[in-house]
Amino acid sequence: MKNEVDEILYDLKCHEKVNEMKKYIQHGNITTYEHCESVAKISYKINHGLKLDADDRILLTGAMLHDFYLYDWHKDDNKEHKWHGFIHADRALCNAVKYFDVDEDVQRIIWCHMFPLNLTRIPKSREAWIVCIADKYVSLIETIFRRK
Repeated sequence: MKNEVDEILYDLKCHEKVNEMKKYIQHGNITTYEHCESVAKISYKINHGLKLDADDRILLTGAMLHDFYLYDWHKDDNKEHKWHGFIHADRALCNAVKYFDVDEDVQRIIWCHMFPLNLTRIPKSREAWIVCIADKYVSLIETIFRRK
């Protein structure tokens, strides 16, 4: 598993903008980079463990970029941060399109990963559902068990 995940994500994980996610905290003491990496690994495990036959390249790229918004949402210096849960998918999507040649399948994963908080953004692909579920699982673990 590790070799295939690392191979698919190699270029992304070497990119300077993706590494910028290491500067921002996601949940507890977990950086946004670590969070996205965990979501990618769990997504891969779900896909292969349940034999769902999702496309690994689309799945892992979407998972690694789903929170590619590049700001600290915990700071009160921006009034929009209180709406982070509703707006960060759009920011992540804009950044993914700006810095990478992401196809529509990957874009849809990023755009709808906050379902059901964003009720109208229902995942419509196998890959999007997997990332959405993996994100909720990883977020729960990070929030409950890895607080500062």
